Amino acid sequence: MFELLITMLERLGIIVTIAFILTRFRFFRSMMYQDRLDRSQQYKAILFFGFFGITGTYSGLSLSTETMEFGRFASGLAADEAIANSRVIGIVLAGLLGGYKVGIGAGLIAGVHRFTLGGFTSLSCGLAAILAGLIAGAFYRKNTHVKLSSAFIIGVLAETVQMLVILAVSKPFDKALALVEMIGLPMILANGLGSALFLLIIKNVVNEEEKAGALQAQKTLRIANQTLSHLRSGMNTTSAREVCEILHREIKTSAVAMTNKTEILAHTGLGNDHHTANSPIQTQMTKDVIQQGKLVVAEERAIHCIHKDCPLGAAVIAPLKQRGETIGTLKFYFQSKKEITDVNMELISGLSSLLGNQLELAEAEKAYQFAKEAEIKALQAQISPHFLFNSLNTIVSLIRIDPSKARKLLISLSHFLRSNLNATTVTMTTLEQELEHIKAYLAIEETRFVDKLTVLYEIDEAALMVRLPPLSLQPIVENAVKHGIKEKEKDCLIKLSVQREQDGTHVSVIDNGNGIASNRLGKLGKEAVHSESGTGLGLYNVNRRLSMVFGQGSALNVKSSPGAGTEIQFFIPDSEENKRG
Repeated sequence: MFELLITMLERLGIIVTIAFILTRFRFFRSMMYQDRLDRSQQYKAILFFGFFGITGTYSGLSLSTETMEFGRFASGLAADEAIANSRVIGIVLAGLLGGYKVGIGAGLIAGVHRFTLGGFTSLSCGLAAILAGLIAGAFYRKNTHVKLSSAFIIGVLAETVQMLVILAVSKPFDKALALVEMIGLPMILANGLGSALFLLIIKNVVNEEEKAGALQAQKTLRIANQTLSHLRSGMNTTSAREVCEILHREIKTSAVAMTNKTEILAHTGLGNDHHTANSPIQTQMTKDVIQQGKLVVAEERAIHCIHKDCPLGAAVIAPLKQRGETIGTLKFYFQSKKEITDVNMELISGLSSLLGNQLELAEAEKAYQFAKEAEIKALQAQISPHFLFNSLNTIVSLIRIDPSKARKLLISLSHFLRSNLNATTVTMTTLEQELEHIKAYLAIEETRFVDKLTVLYEIDEAALMVRLPPLSLQPIVENAVKHGIKEKEKDCLIKLSVQREQDGTHVSVIDNGNGIASNRLGKLGKEAVHSESGTGLGLYNVNRRLSMVFGQGSALNVKSSPGAGTEIQFFIPDSEENKRG
């Protein structure tokens, strides 16, 4: 009995091999980690585990009940022979991993095959195989990983049931009893251990691969985090050098190089002191990679080195792409082709896509900055021309009759234009600077309107250091002058209020002009509103910039009715920066 147990445990090496092979199949991984298999996966699992059960039968030992001697392998059986086997292992795992349908299906295949081999236990062993699938399927649980202890216990239980079926079905009973006494305990222990061992191997292989994948993902994220700040400036010699050093350090290569379409931008690692940046070989190879536009594996012998014994023996070349167009290459050099593993290939392929995406983000960020600058310049262009001409005409008319006042207006105009220019160089300014800008503008407008315009300021000094986008107030005030009070003959009033509140700052511009028609009121600030006197683009740009910086709670709020004036207000919430201010 002990010798039989040792022999069966030795033959579990076959189970180990099959378990490892099964981990290569995608459907088998699905069984390990999916809650439910689809019909196709179930059929595949039934076939694989069924044939695994057949393999367990053939790897068993034939036993003659007459001589009580074991044969080397089981094949065709005489009427007095039986098999000590590991058929139950595949069936038990089928039920535990795939449910009762898969378990019964695998048991049916293995059981029918066992019946065809003959022997006085053919019927009982065939029935026991189906029962083993049913028993294992009963212990199948969704959303729960199978434990090793469970696999052992159910393997023991299934084999115990087989021994009982042999005693109940096989004839003559005395032979069945003698058989069970000889092979029962070894088969129960061997199949229980085999079921647990099978599951252990599967879990270890899958877990190791997942762990390797997690480490690669962690490495990729770490590289992405380190390279992002350098690639924000685009692909140039400085950023390329920094990126190559990071890749060389993280991937443990012999060397790393980055090129654009025509030349090497950076090279880090072996050969750094002797490489020829734009040799004919290098130029031709870069062109070839550009034309192919896909990952290329190629052997390179000393193409960057003067010495013939340069250790740069093999390389992986990956394209850098933006919007589908190859703009350069990454080259990873290794001592030999043995170091170019599938894992490294996947990592390099992913990194080339990642770095390409980072370059696209850098380009998009530049485009965004250009758009912001263009937007501010559009505001300036909208503000400056007519106002400048009118202001100069006013100053010219005052030079002779009131030189002192003309001088003050020139100072105000100078300050106004300087503030306009400064707005292109900053993304945020203070309310104090915005108010100085507005006061310079209104000082000129008050002179133009003679005694027609009165300007009131209600400014909370606690709010002067609050920060906001430049040119946020001027378009609103100009709108009040150009459209609000334009048609009034006298008693024109513009009131500018800045009040500090508990959680932010409230800003409002009020005029007592003609008001805004109801059909235009809902659109103002939300879209360009074309009219005979303007487009509404200034208010639209201000509204959009405030919303982008501070959120929708800072959008312009316009209150007006025909003949009753207009109030445009917005709210600047407290940010960490504003609190410090």
